[in-house]
Amino acid sequence: MGGEATILVTGGTGYIGSHTVVELVAAGFKAVIFDNLVNSSMAVMGRLGEITGKPEMIEFVRGDCNRKEDLEALFSSRSFFAVIHFAALKAVGESVQKPLLYYQNNIVGALNLMEVMEKHGVTNIVFSSSATVYGEPKSVPVDESFATGATNPYGRTKLFQEDIMRDMNVANPAWNVVLLRYFNPVGAHPSGRIGENPKGIPNNLMPFIQQVAIGKRDKLTIFGNDWPTPDGTGVRDFIHVVDLAKGHIAALKKVQATPNLGSVVYNLGTGSGFSVIQLCEAFERASGKPIKREFAARRPGDVSALYCAPTKAKAELGWTASLGVDDMCRDSWNWISNNPDGYPDA
Repeated sequence: MGGEATILVTGGTGYIGSHTVVELVAAGFKAVIFDNLVNSSMAVMGRLGEITGKPEMIEFVRGDCNRKEDLEALFSSRSFFAVIHFAALKAVGESVQKPLLYYQNNIVGALNLMEVMEKHGVTNIVFSSSATVYGEPKSVPVDESFATGATNPYGRTKLFQEDIMRDMNVANPAWNVVLLRYFNPVGAHPSGRIGENPKGIPNNLMPFIQQVAIGKRDKLTIFGNDWPTPDGTGVRDFIHVVDLAKGHIAALKKVQATPNLGSVVYNLGTGSGFSVIQLCEAFERASGKPIKREFAARRPGDVSALYCAPTKAKAELGWTASLGVDDMCRDSWNWISNNPDGYPDA
């Protein structure tokens, strides 16, 4: 189905980007990765070639969306069917401390990208958005009709980018915009060759659990054990990163098959929630290692339960998550136990 179409993947050496490149190549697309390597590693490139067996289908260009001249050089020398836009800073806590950095990097980067895309006649974009755009929803499961309202600068940058992309489609109907709102990506490629590789202190739960399992941390701190949930810990919709990556392929194929798609939004999640303790227990089963845990006070801005209704993606994209929490933990353990220090040059 790819038909040798070339896809630009901004942030393609990152966690979700790298897994998506694997699925792009499997679907017959060529991938051009554009990344500044601020939060990722060049070692990913060799591993992508190894996993896919088709290194010639993957090209790397170093550059930054905040440097319009980098984008101009990229688009002047290649032609793209579509862009999958992952490149962004993504730490919620850091965004609260450094809001200007996040607004500058994430929003200006997207504006530069879209300006250069429009200039070169590339008007298909699949955007890496986030469930954070729902803020603190009043109920679950969350569907795409829910009100949006992010509670931190990171989430607001995602929301602003969604609005900018919708506005582009209103102004120029040639634009096809697919906004993918991810829930909580975890897991790794089953080969154990690529996975989540946070630099510094992790932002997400799974890398903390992994670090306890391999002995880099003595315990996991769980924020709140008095939530109105079955075991008192927060409930989230964890989705295997390989399922998530396949959602991007489904979105691209929708764009290919629907020339006047306009702008559409889809939740990508499993539709069921697991608590922090349930995830720890699943990881203990997968790894055979105890995950020692302690409880701390709730964090401001956290919600008790957040999981999605993924029915729209199933109906319109033919996509559904197929991997469960045990698969996620098995593949996470396979990754971290084989790569305890992440990528070699990271």
